[in-house]
Amino acid sequence: MDITGMFGKLKDMQAKLKEVQENLDKITAEGEAGAGMVKAIVNGRKKVISVEIDESLLNKEEKIMVQDLVVAAVNIAIQNVEEKASEEVRKTTQGMMPNIPGLDFNNMF
Repeated sequence: MDITGMFGKLKDMQAKLKEVQENLDKITAEGEAGAGMVKAIVNGRKKVISVEIDESLLNKEEKIMVQDLVVAAVNIAIQNVEEKASEEVRKTTQGMMPNIPGLDFNNMF
């Protein structure tokens, strides 16, 4: 095993992971609930960027339902962006390190 080569790969991997972290703000995903009446968009850092609520939901009798739909839409958006960010990490680090069982960089962000 070439230790110098492995350290070089680690340094390359570190630079690529930093690049991925910097790009997480650009990765976005949308979640929707209530047949699209409530939509939420989050970025790769799991921050909510926007929430859209259909006007037909905006009355006092529907308040609890709207709140539940917003929660559902945000949770779906977060799940979707986790999948996208994980795929980005996989693409960026592919082939850089040997396949070591149990070594997973996807949860680093």
